[in-house]
Amino acid sequence: MNKRIHSIGIITVIVYFISVAAFLIAKADAALTIWELMTVISGPVVLLVLLELSHFLSTPALYRSAMSAFMACTCTLTGVAHIVNISVTRRLIKEGLAVPLYFQIGQWPSVEMAADYLAWGFFMGLAFICLSLPITSAEKSTRNLKLISLINGILCLTGFIGAYLLMKTSGIWLQWGMELGWWGCVG
Repeated sequence: MNKRIHSIGIITVIVYFISVAAFLIAKADAALTIWELMTVISGPVVLLVLLELSHFLSTPALYRSAMSAFMACTCTLTGVAHIVNISVTRRLIKEGLAVPLYFQIGQWPSVEMAADYLAWGFFMGLAFICLSLPITSAEKSTRNLKLISLINGILCLTGFIGAYLLMKTSGIWLQWGMELGWWGCVG
């Protein structure tokens, strides 16, 4: 596996979790912006890592292409959700406009969170499942990585479904189920 891409994945994971911790501790606008930007950056990093893994696992071209398409959807949707939140929604709130909760990220249900859950739950879940197919392999380490990818995909999809079934919750804890799957694979 390409050490450079592996290192980029690990560094991104570390910076991402530092940005989350910084926001949870400080509750500052700047920390939230960094967290959101790291979320946007994470999409393409995950795509690169999964592409590298797909070569390592000898994933057939059809599944690799589908995985890439699903991750492109992840990158696009999360990019739109977070950039709109940073550049429009939060700016309107700072200017004193009453932005309805259904247009704010971090609120559930909301348009921006639905796009983000669709990205990180549904499309990334499908990307991981495509990476894992076919699971059969003669080599035990390859088979185990494919099985982990399948489990990650199922976790992502479960988090996505859970977000819609349990609309009474804020959804943030359901998102952790989605995120644990792919961050575990990157690290």
